[in-house]
Amino acid sequence: MSVQTPNADSTLAAVLKSLDDDKAEDIVQIDLRGKSEMGDYMVIASGRSTRQVSAISEKLCDRLKQTFGILSKVEGRATGDWVLIDTGDVIVHVFRPEVREFYQLEKMWLNPGEAVDAPGEASPTPL
Repeated sequence: MSVQTPNADSTLAAVLKSLDDDKAEDIVQIDLRGKSEMGDYMVIASGRSTRQVSAISEKLCDRLKQTFGILSKVEGRATGDWVLIDTGDVIVHVFRPEVREFYQLEKMWLNPGEAVDAPGEASPTPL
């Protein structure tokens, strides 16, 4: 398999497909362009257990490396409560549901009244 040259949109598409393939839940994408210099997109997803969170994260990193040659920076994979994957253009957070609820990253990055969704997902209702 040849390595493709990544850009933010192709990386985002690969991240969303990988998360969907591995049965991640409540996938939300947030456009960071113009909001932050850390990346173009943030993706937040949940796994049902520490084992699933770790597996989702590991497979995502492997797929990005195989497809684009991206060596992602990863933190938290050993515990499986919250894994942060930094691809450069796309920041991915994979949580156990309880940990995601506690930190509520979506609230921090969304403007009041703004709803964001991933393809095929329902928009979250802002609180």
